[in-house]
Amino acid sequence: MTDDKDVLRDVWFGRIPTCFTLYQDEITEREAEPYYLLLPRVSYLTLVTDKVKKHFQKVMRQEDISEIWFEYEGTPLKWHYPIGLLFDLLASSSALPWNITVHFKSFPEKDLLHCPSKDVIEAHFMSCVKEADALKHKSQVINEMQKKDHKQLWMGLQNDRFDQFWAINRKLMEYPAEENGFRYIPFRIYQTTTERPFIQKLFRPVSTDGQLHTLGDLLKEVCPSAVAPEVPMPEVCSWLPTWLLASSAEGSHLPSLWRDWEEDGPRLSQQGAENRRNQSPGTETRAVPKRRFTEEDRRF
Repeated sequence: MTDDKDVLRDVWFGRIPTCFTLYQDEITEREAEPYYLLLPRVSYLTLVTDKVKKHFQKVMRQEDISEIWFEYEGTPLKWHYPIGLLFDLLASSSALPWNITVHFKSFPEKDLLHCPSKDVIEAHFMSCVKEADALKHKSQVINEMQKKDHKQLWMGLQNDRFDQFWAINRKLMEYPAEENGFRYIPFRIYQTTTERPFIQKLFRPVSTDGQLHTLGDLLKEVCPSAVAPEVPMPEVCSWLPTWLLASSAEGSHLPSLWRDWEEDGPRLSQQGAENRRNQSPGTETRAVPKRRFTEEDRRF
């Protein structure tokens, strides 16, 4: 599965057309027009919104600007959740573009963590990578890497460079064939309930009698209410973290997996992947305004 570049690229280059609008109570010197971006599903909001900040700060007085934060229909958006996860949890049934509200004051201390710099995001991401590798390889792979490898992995994600990222991430996804896969499957099933925002537990890819576990087995054990009997799920769990870009446990979010399974099946055909890569941005929705997304919009 680690060699299936069509699937990996299709996941990596997934984009969400998004409209950023300044909160109505923010004080501006002139009208603040909305700002549009194609957000990468596998990144974090605070990595790709520098242009959003610059756009709105131009119409505001400096004394009215404090820490930026985002919300969708009254729900503050957690910066340490991947963009695709946030969309799937909160807005997957809404029309595109995804409408996000921008704030520069009244930071919701009870709902969000502060993110003073990109170093904080990097530390969070690498912590998730180390957690996942501890589950899969007893931390052997990540510990054998050099510091430059860790930095390349991070810079690949930060700069949206598929080849740069996967040159290192591939090492985290490989295992000796004789070991029957990873020790445990790193995963989190995110929920919209506030009592228990996600489910995470130890789950082996192979049963005690030597049978390969499937995605259905995992869901039946940890979240039986999510299993639809009429939907077959034959693929073994060893593909799960790879297909969802999960060198980090944070990346293995099942809401997007379930939707993609229903639409495309566990593996995209080569032609299907090629068609998606060639599709012009925004053609999946009729709700995108007439303004076209430019090459400048796609660069973060």
